[in-house]
Amino acid sequence: MATAASKTYDGLTPLPVSILLDHVRSLYNVGAFFRTADAVGMEKLYLAGITAAPPHKEIHKTALGAELTVPWERWDDAERGLRELRAREVEIAVIETSVHAVDLFDWQPRFPACVVFGNEVDGVRSQIAALADTHVRIPMLGMKHSLNVATAGGVVLYELLRKYRALRSAHYGDGL
Repeated sequence: MATAASKTYDGLTPLPVSILLDHVRSLYNVGAFFRTADAVGMEKLYLAGITAAPPHKEIHKTALGAELTVPWERWDDAERGLRELRAREVEIAVIETSVHAVDLFDWQPRFPACVVFGNEVDGVRSQIAALADTHVRIPMLGMKHSLNVATAGGVVLYELLRKYRALRSAHYGDGL
């Protein structure tokens, strides 16, 4: 059930963002992505590699039913899928700490965008990272240099929602 405050965002969804989870091993992390994707009104979730797909009780436990409301697709070949998105002029952005990554807060995404998250231990595979238009890093100010992948997803998705909302407001002057 939507809250009264969510009326502020009427007309904004769907957020023209999709996510590729490539080799994400934790079913709980997958479920958390479904739940966050639903929360921001994201377009689609792509699951590739060892990433599990619904139905799974562990996914359901954290998704709380969002796996039934968020459009998703299983990809057998993540590289081919990303190439198809690029052919449709979707910006491919890999969330990864790399030497040429831009800061999340400085990144000016070109919507629509597909954001790629990789394995919890190994990150995004090099062949997937090579297909990206942009590499984006989340600012890390403490002693640790990474976040849980699902937490990182929440940070990135809400920053994208903020940026899309500002872009719509500037373009349409509608306060969204």
